[in-house]
Amino acid sequence: MSVNLCNILNIQSPIVAGGMIWCSGWELASAVSNEGGLGLIGAGSMSAEVLKEHIIKCKKATNKSFGVNVPLMNVNSPKHIQVIIEEKVPVVFTSAGNPSLYTKTLKENGIKVVHVIANEKFALKAQEAGVDAIVAEGFEAGGHNGKEETTTLVLVNEIVKKVSIPVIAAGGIATGEQILSVMTLGAQGVQIGTLFATSKESSAHENFKRAIISAKEGDTMLFLRKLSPTRLLKGGFFEKIKEAEERGASKEELLEIIGIGKTKLGMFDGNLDEGELEIGQVSISIEKEMSVKEIFEKLRKEYSIAKMNIQNISDTL
Repeated sequence: MSVNLCNILNIQSPIVAGGMIWCSGWELASAVSNEGGLGLIGAGSMSAEVLKEHIIKCKKATNKSFGVNVPLMNVNSPKHIQVIIEEKVPVVFTSAGNPSLYTKTLKENGIKVVHVIANEKFALKAQEAGVDAIVAEGFEAGGHNGKEETTTLVLVNEIVKKVSIPVIAAGGIATGEQILSVMTLGAQGVQIGTLFATSKESSAHENFKRAIISAKEGDTMLFLRKLSPTRLLKGGFFEKIKEAEERGASKEELLEIIGIGKTKLGMFDGNLDEGELEIGQVSISIEKEMSVKEIFEKLRKEYSIAKMNIQNISDTL
């Protein structure tokens, strides 16, 4: 599908598994890399010591390229970067912060850097900082979102015109047809989160996986715009936030409701009533739990069929 991006990341297939908190451990990352894509370990929910353990286990489970996703706003990010350099991780995806913070240091240590953006301003900042590629993540994505609320199709279409480095599309992608659609806009790869969160190799709790698979249209919504826009799945926490926002709760009250450890409680411990459940809008397209191998087979088959079918579309509009 893509030559440039695959060469940069040293992968065979331009499919990246998002480095999701409480879902993306070494088992998921290594399984994706073994299928030819790029698996990412999600450092956002790990201490530096735990991250090191996952990196070591990932190295033993695959001899292919893998990476680590580092949310820059995380208090542990300086220690995460240190561990990554010490362990010679080949690729780092940075998000939620200034792309110039660690890019130069990482690249000086031979590490490829990709930064996640949700608008043109940060796409240009990331390119100026010297990153190797960017992820253009649309409004449909789970977890933290851009304040602009730009959809993936609109965002990718604009960003590929504004930068000269490869663009990876993210947000609302879980089928081969969706991969083909963003490729036609100029994306050289895709980052997929929600679909891999439900995989057998994901470290998410089975309760959370079943909730994702059972999701219907409208079961995810964007909340917490006063803090950091976040897409949540329906549950007890969802209802608490919704009620608070509808009556105009302050930032301070919202922070009190969020508290500490709510994402672990919901996504890793499986408490769907009290825990925070972050997942993407494309959850409505996921029908069952699959292994990573089955997911790749599904995506490749769908992509191939969609590519053939597009030849039957009229050449004129």
